[in-house]
Amino acid sequence: MESVTLHRTRQGGCELKIAGLSEASGVSVATLKYYLREGLLHAGRPTAVNQAEYDDSHVRRVRLIRALQDLGDMGLGEIARVLAAVDDDSMGPHDAFGVAQDAMVAGRDRSGDAYARAYSEVDRFVRRHRLHIRPAAAVRSMLADAIVALHAAGWELDLSYFDDRVPDALARASTELAMVPDEDRVQQMEVVVIGTVAVEEALAALRRMALEHASWERFGRARRPRRASTP
Repeated sequence: MESVTLHRTRQGGCELKIAGLSEASGVSVATLKYYLREGLLHAGRPTAVNQAEYDDSHVRRVRLIRALQDLGDMGLGEIARVLAAVDDDSMGPHDAFGVAQDAMVAGRDRSGDAYARAYSEVDRFVRRHRLHIRPAAAVRSMLADAIVALHAAGWELDLSYFDDRVPDALARASTELAMVPDEDRVQQMEVVVIGTVAVEEALAALRRMALEHASWERFGRARRPRRASTP
């Protein structure tokens, strides 16, 4: 079974001033100070008045925040909820994953008959495949969004189209989650966020490349100008 493999870069264990933290994380000093004020980034070890030293845990936290912002497209409120789940040792990894997954689905008005029908289709799909998906999981809304949007455009999305793909999707998910460490909660969230969003983007790009290639084979190849025959 082939699967996407993620490798986390190694970090040094040295302590850094805030300028060094900025250089190591790629985030400006002003933004780092903002994270500190908002409580998104834990304080460094005080060394003098208005001075502190930071370590690898700060670099990783900043990179997680950036991943939540840039890849997860989250606002500060959603980021704060995810980080609270990361720091709450009483919350199991599965529940923390749920917080992160929910935060990566945009909120919107999902009332009305169209969504009611879409949610019913999603529920039938979940039951048909005996998927352990939380009743309030935002991913249900994500799939309902696709159904409603296609219906509004004059198309119907029959979820049975995906039935044959579920076993492979579950196998790939199990393989990806095997990379998640048992103890390191920050790295657990890194895998969830980066693995969920960035890999989805890469797979979507690959699919679009395949579609463009198939389009060229069907429509583009025939339109290539023929070389003039030599007398």
